[in-house]
Amino acid sequence: MKIPTTLKHKPVVVSENYENVDGRNAYHSDAKGLSLGLAQWNDRGKLDISAKVWRHTGEKWSRQSEELPLHRVIDLAILVCRAKLHFRDAYRYEKLYDSENPIIDRVGLQGDAMTVAVCTDNEKIDEDIKLFSQALSDDDELIGERLRVLASILKEMGY
Repeated sequence: MKIPTTLKHKPVVVSENYENVDGRNAYHSDAKGLSLGLAQWNDRGKLDISAKVWRHTGEKWSRQSEELPLHRVIDLAILVCRAKLHFRDAYRYEKLYDSENPIIDRVGLQGDAMTVAVCTDNEKIDEDIKLFSQALSDDDELIGERLRVLASILKEMGY
């Protein structure tokens, strides 16, 4: 499905067949495309680029399509990687995390740090973390494939 070019987000680099590779939703996804382009929130004299997930209801482009600045996309990837790393050894904790110290890591960024922690404000965290861990395990093949591709591309880029 062709990504629209007449809306506020202006696509520059696109993946118009994303519904074919959208994880467990492959071939049945409402996420029809991904794009990198000029952000919809750009003001005169200010230029940002963003990533966008284009969702389609079957009849029209959905208002649930998401647009994120590129650094947030990468921050989410960092969060996913750090969570996967935590859950690799989480079995060592009775509740799958250290309830005395729920901070998993502090990832240095921009002279400060992004805190990665288990959300103990969630009143059902003990139940939800088990479900999360199981879902992460169930999706290990899907996520692992994407992380291997990402690692390969990062290596090719010199990172």
